Amino acid sequence: MTPRTLALRLYAHRGASARAPENTLPAFEIALADGANALELDIHRTADGHFVVAHDPDGSRLAGRPDAIRDLRLAELRGWRLGDASVPTLAEVLEAFPSTPLSVDLKPDDPTAVAPLLELIAAHGGEDRVTIASFHDHLVRRVRRLGWPGRTALTHTEVAALRLAPFAVARRLVRGQAAQVPVRSGLVRLDRRAFLERCRRLGLRADYWVVNDPGEARALLAAGATGVMTDDPALIAPVFRELG
Repeated sequence: MTPRTLALRLYAHRGASARAPENTLPAFEIALADGANALELDIHRTADGHFVVAHDPDGSRLAGRPDAIRDLRLAELRGWRLGDASVPTLAEVLEAFPSTPLSVDLKPDDPTAVAPLLELIAAHGGEDRVTIASFHDHLVRRVRRLGWPGRTALTHTEVAALRLAPFAVARRLVRGQAAQVPVRSGLVRLDRRAFLERCRRLGLRADYWVVNDPGEARALLAAGATGVMTDDPALIAPVFRELG
């Protein structure tokens, strides 16, 4: 399998977050109109068990509300105003964009959230288009243990194995389907051709965040990346059009 047998994806990072309040339905709608063909979003769970689309654990930065999402019921959270929008639920996003690939980043370190999340995605027929990610490696492993048939992003451990372990060892250790990584992490570069070649040999997606420079996007795709995540799809979409 080569990178070009995997669909090139222009992910809208929290939607068109350069042009609309992030992680809102208008941001996602603008992103797709601007040329994105996939959406990246973050989720938290409310006190009454609803998964809502938000990056931060509270509303201080975006809504001027210090309340923690985990302490609020959905009806209370609906009172937050993000420009002209409100905080959507994951169910609403799945319903609004039924054919769009999604990368869903589970933010809180809450193992009890995993099973309900998988049930929600399955209830909306999203298992074939949702990639589940989390910065908490044990949550990703739990997703897999529960029999999730869809895609997962690589854990930090798997990324390290992909970079550093002998290829035969990396092949055994990597269980995810998508390396969703920054171009660099501290002094470590993750855009080297050797890393991308390993992704290619294992049939993995290699999708980079957050890329807001067309030249950088062009170089990544030329090197073998399968996608980028950007705050401004309108700025990056011409690069994808160049590649057909």
